[in-house]
Amino acid sequence: MSVTNLELEKIIDTKLNSQAISDYAPNGLQVEGKREIQKIITGVTATLPLIEQAIEKNADAILVHHGYFWKSENPCIRGMKGKRIKQLLTNDINLFGYHLPLDIHPELGNNAQLAKNLGIINLQGLEEKPNSIPMYGEFETPISAEELAQRIQNVLNRKPTLCGDFHSAYPQKLIKTIGICTGGGQGYIDLAASKGLDAFISGEISEQTTHSAREQGIYYFACGHHATERDGIKTLGEWLAREYGLDVEFIDIDNPA
Repeated sequence: MSVTNLELEKIIDTKLNSQAISDYAPNGLQVEGKREIQKIITGVTATLPLIEQAIEKNADAILVHHGYFWKSENPCIRGMKGKRIKQLLTNDINLFGYHLPLDIHPELGNNAQLAKNLGIINLQGLEEKPNSIPMYGEFETPISAEELAQRIQNVLNRKPTLCGDFHSAYPQKLIKTIGICTGGGQGYIDLAASKGLDAFISGEISEQTTHSAREQGIYYFACGHHATERDGIKTLGEWLAREYGLDVEFIDIDNPA
């Protein structure tokens, strides 16, 4: 089965409700290629290696979480960005990017997928507004920080960095409530602490994140930006294949960050 590039954009926009979400980059069709789409490659970031593999597999489109044209990005199409876009245009490949709409989608999103895989239930927005970026939920049975770290490693194939106050009785504190914001969401740790959560999970860690965890009595797990955002785009591709009969293949370009 095939769809046109504009039909595919409308399908995904509708599923992810992307028009209702303010973002730092355009969501949808970012680089236009051939009209008819049958073969789609999905991946976390629209890197040159991902584009080259898509070319080898005769893909009509690439669908990613991290696309191009960020608000803080130099608008000139030269250097690394120029090489990437040149390959897309030369080979008539469409590039679709979906950022925050894919992070926060309650079914297919990065937060939702990580929560499901870790056994976190009752997921809801942490911010008191629609389309909250960070979310929080709970474990049916409280677990230790060490047990959660091992569970994260098993799920993501990556050992997390764990921060907290490991003095006195604090290491015995169990985790019942937990916040999640995949990728670069470490700045939400203070909001999570103010809500009285036991722990917070994100991808990255900053220098001040450690102090926030130690001084506010909240565990923090840094699990990798890339590692925490693989499942959203993969699941979106699987949904497209299942619902629309498209040929979709996920390619993971390893990234230790």
